[in-house]
Amino acid sequence: MSQTVDNKVSILVLQHPQEQDRVLGTARLLCDSMANGRVVIGLSWRNLAHALGEAAEPRDWGVLYLGSTQTKGQTSPLVAIDGKGQPLPDQEAARAGLKGLIALDGNWAQAKALWWRNAWLTKLRRFVVVPDGPSLYGDLRREARPDAVSTLEAVALSLQVLEGDAAVREKLLVPFRALLAKARQEGVRDSKRDRRVRR
Repeated sequence: MSQTVDNKVSILVLQHPQEQDRVLGTARLLCDSMANGRVVIGLSWRNLAHALGEAAEPRDWGVLYLGSTQTKGQTSPLVAIDGKGQPLPDQEAARAGLKGLIALDGNWAQAKALWWRNAWLTKLRRFVVVPDGPSLYGDLRREARPDAVSTLEAVALSLQVLEGDAAVREKLLVPFRALLAKARQEGVRDSKRDRRVRR
């Protein structure tokens, strides 16, 4: 059993309903590994508080944005951007006081659908993850873009930056590595889980 990460920045994963049955999905695994993490399944919510299930100020929250951005010259794997996808000049100020971070969980098309169906996301601070390597999925799951990583990997990298602790990322990757090792051992590739045998 891996160690629970006591993350200070809360994580809210908005999961597309069609993603919840993926055999190698990471949202539930991620939130089960954190003290402050929650997965909500659906397509749209009225606002941040509705999605979170409690009062929250949009100014205190960020969202991992899907769009492409110009990140040349950025040294951090987590880049704060403006509404046009350009890096903000003061990255440290953009991260200051952040209490929570939202990740959209699903394939590329599903995540984009979540973004467009929830206009309130545009009121949050926007961040993009710049991975420092390919996804640990390898050939187990096909990604839409070569630089795409799993929800768990993106959040782990984000928390490493936001909490200034590389150990946070490594602890979150432990159960993911175990899941992938088991899948490779059993010859399992990512697919939809049969709802009739869901645990």
